[in-house]
Amino acid sequence: MFKKILIANRGEIAVRVMRSAREMGIENIAIFHEVDKEMPFVHYADYAYKLTAATPKQAYLDIAQIIDVAIKSGAEAIHPGYGFLSERAEFSRACRDAGIKFIGPYPESIEMMGSKTKARELMAKAGVPIVPGTKEKITDTDLAIQIANNLGYPVILKAAAGGGGKGMRKVYESSDLIPNFEAAQREALKSFGDDAIYIEKFIENPKHIEIQILADEFGYYIHLGERDCSIQRRHQKLIEEAPSSVLDADIREKMGEVAIAAAKACNYVNAGTIEFLFDKDKNFYFLEMNTRLQVEHPVTEMVTGINLVKQQLKIAAGEELAFKQEDIQWRGHAIECRINAEDPFNDFMPDTGKITYLRQPAGYGVRVDSGIETGSEISPHFDSMLGKMITVGTDRLEAINRMEMALRNFRIKGVKTVIPFLLTVMRHPEFRYGHFDTGFIEHSFDFESLEKMKAENEEIIAAIAAFGYRMTQKNRTPIKTKPQVSKWKEKQLLLRRLI
Repeated sequence: MFKKILIANRGEIAVRVMRSAREMGIENIAIFHEVDKEMPFVHYADYAYKLTAATPKQAYLDIAQIIDVAIKSGAEAIHPGYGFLSERAEFSRACRDAGIKFIGPYPESIEMMGSKTKARELMAKAGVPIVPGTKEKITDTDLAIQIANNLGYPVILKAAAGGGGKGMRKVYESSDLIPNFEAAQREALKSFGDDAIYIEKFIENPKHIEIQILADEFGYYIHLGERDCSIQRRHQKLIEEAPSSVLDADIREKMGEVAIAAAKACNYVNAGTIEFLFDKDKNFYFLEMNTRLQVEHPVTEMVTGINLVKQQLKIAAGEELAFKQEDIQWRGHAIECRINAEDPFNDFMPDTGKITYLRQPAGYGVRVDSGIETGSEISPHFDSMLGKMITVGTDRLEAINRMEMALRNFRIKGVKTVIPFLLTVMRHPEFRYGHFDTGFIEHSFDFESLEKMKAENEEIIAAIAAFGYRMTQKNRTPIKTKPQVSKWKEKQLLLRRLI
């Protein structure tokens, strides 16, 4: 096993990896930009090295500088976390060239699955069901029109080189295709340096189901079941859960087998996720593969009892998987909410500032993976996620009720968060009873209830302020009272009179 690893990331995921590594007796090395020098992950590490760059984000993307720190510090391996360099084949390759173990897949696997068009072609050859659409990159609008007409509307345009909702457009009519195609190209070029687009038939009202897989360097593969990530806003996941309320044992087994086939097709090693669209007729289609640890991995950990970060470390250190597929069991239900510094009453605009007060909930069945503390400065340079909260219950409804209670007890001052929005979702009948899909927020969510919650909160705050003001005014008014004489003095005066 490794003696010392470097975490090439920041915030919540850096702390998450460090905790598991420390439990295994592994020393942690943090890297940080100046703006992060007081963040918890820097102080939690055994060693910390400062990076320099023109911008904070560029520091965490500087492969040469990170490799140099790893060599100087004596790190044997690098964990990339998620985001930043986690899905960059050149980073995995640079680690290998430097004699440092990359705690993740081989660069060739990342390259194969990083291109949406190459991944679709590879999956089709492997017999993995894919959504009807193009296998090649498209940059020509005339060809795009022809393909969309053949597929039939609605269609969805996607950036060939990226993900996360960037460069993605839904098109319902032919007259809207060209302006959306050109807009998707511009966004794709800006985000990924590649304006190539591919076109798929748009599956209406699907569920977003993903399968977690693990694979060691000896050719053994297992899956750890599914996560339902259908509650999304602008293609960004907000709430995830495991297991899904729409899958039965047979479908889970079938999807797990397909996910393993997909991983084998690209010679995958370590932890990865195969994402699917799941339609109302229980058909599922390959969406993409995330060649890294997912933000939502804790819900899988909570229902399987398997620590995914520890498994990543063991696999990277050359160990075989310690369990077989038949050993995997799922118990209870887990839900995760992402705690983002965004204002849900202002179109979810990111918010920044200093956290002046923080009280994170705790108790049985509640887990908080956080990268913040009181005094932490939330800057505009990074993703708005502060952390995530996970609850587990014997069944789905208990997990939801526990999450609602935990959200009510989560207190953050100094920045606005999405907690009011998350609370409203937990109370929504369609969510509570599992009747939702990826269009839930767009079509079913009641934003009036969110405004009502805001109004109620404002009334409570105003009432508290008014009460406090009245108490202050009362305290300022002099109170007229008779001078009090002690009983001892009264007795002494009485005795003097008698004498």
